[in-house]
Amino acid sequence: MSYSVIKHGEVISRDIISTVNTRYETVTRAINREFWNLQSATSHSLLVGSYGRGTAIDTSDIDVLVELPKSEYERCDILKGNGQSRLLQAVRSAIQTAYPRSDVRADGQVVKITFSDGIKFEVLPAFRNLNYWGQSDSTYTYPDTNMGGNWKSTNPKAEQDAMKAKNNSSNGLLFDTCKHFRRVREDHFSSYYLSGIVIDSFVYVAIQNWQWTRNGDTSSAVLGDYERVLSDYLSQHLSNWLPLTFSAPGSNQTVDTASSIECLKKVVSYVAD
Repeated sequence: MSYSVIKHGEVISRDIISTVNTRYETVTRAINREFWNLQSATSHSLLVGSYGRGTAIDTSDIDVLVELPKSEYERCDILKGNGQSRLLQAVRSAIQTAYPRSDVRADGQVVKITFSDGIKFEVLPAFRNLNYWGQSDSTYTYPDTNMGGNWKSTNPKAEQDAMKAKNNSSNGLLFDTCKHFRRVREDHFSSYYLSGIVIDSFVYVAIQNWQWTRNGDTSSAVLGDYERVLSDYLSQHLSNWLPLTFSAPGSNQTVDTASSIECLKKVVSYVAD
């Protein structure tokens, strides 16, 4: 039985998208009110993760980056005893005022909100970095409460821009392949772990110059050719000596594949067989 990549289009209903947007604005307004003295539902926040990149197939995890004033970073950075944890607790308290009946808790790098309808938000507080000339750039510093507390860096806007550009050049094949991999993972390998950023980073490079045939064009490819290209790419880059690594699209940050590689191999094999 073939499980070749198909056109998925939008797989999340408009009603759910509307609910996500409403909650996203509520979270944003709560953060702006607490940390910026603003009532804005749009400033200082960004939908990130699979949902923000356009490759999500469900709303089990909606990732939101909220920007905080640099003064908060300076205050927490000098605190002894895991200032990162105290920052997460402050963000949790702000969100709790907006959703007092929901399960809101700090966990590692994010504040998690679990809603009664199964939708989950993971809110990442972050600080915009400055470039050499003292101007804001697209990278952020965010807290990690593990190992006594430390700071990490991310560049989600660069990833989103790179994914969108390649999806356009592939006539939608990039997003459809990423969604297809997620569906195979959920339907056939749900007991294994495979992160969204590993899927997206792998497909981004393995897709090469393939694209959906455009209106009026013809294709010489036969069923299964594209899927075998994906499988061959993975096989060629696996090594018995070195761990498989990818760079995130756009940001070029190293993507950790250690816990995802077994499931990725299973998904790629299933799609290609």
